[in-house]
Amino acid sequence: MYVIREKFFSIGDDFDVLDANGAKVLHVDGKVLSVRDKVVIEDLSGEEVASVHRHLVSLRPTYEIRVGGEKAAEVKKKLFTPFREKFTIDVPGPDDLEMKGDLLDHEYVIERGGSRVAEVSKRWLTIRDTYAVEVAPGENPLLVIGAVLALDLAMEREEKKKDRKDD
Repeated sequence: MYVIREKFFSIGDDFDVLDANGAKVLHVDGKVLSVRDKVVIEDLSGEEVASVHRHLVSLRPTYEIRVGGEKAAEVKKKLFTPFREKFTIDVPGPDDLEMKGDLLDHEYVIERGGSRVAEVSKRWLTIRDTYAVEVAPGENPLLVIGAVLALDLAMEREEKKKDRKDD
């Protein structure tokens, strides 16, 4: 299980991803002031192990995840979802993933073909403004964490857009 701070993008600061025991396992450098909304995930030695950045030109919110310098997936908002936000995690090959549930409140699952790959929840933690990401055995935690961060970036961006329209 991994623990991530909620809404860090509004400040654009860096933060650490913790394990279930509270030990630092990854560092996230939030470069959200950049044009592409980019975050870099580093290991404990400070080496980049993954990154997430927004595609500048696309019909719907799209974020690319790179793991070990290689493109691992694209996180895309589904265009026609009348009652709920839905995002797909388009990985090379046929095994795409889907984020389902209450995405805004961090209570959702990530599935591949109906099988749970990860679960994201705030209810497991008593720490304010944090949520947990539980990754199924055999799954790539960097891909899952990257997808969760991409979703956070997309939701934060939509919220800012909505706020600007309300003004």
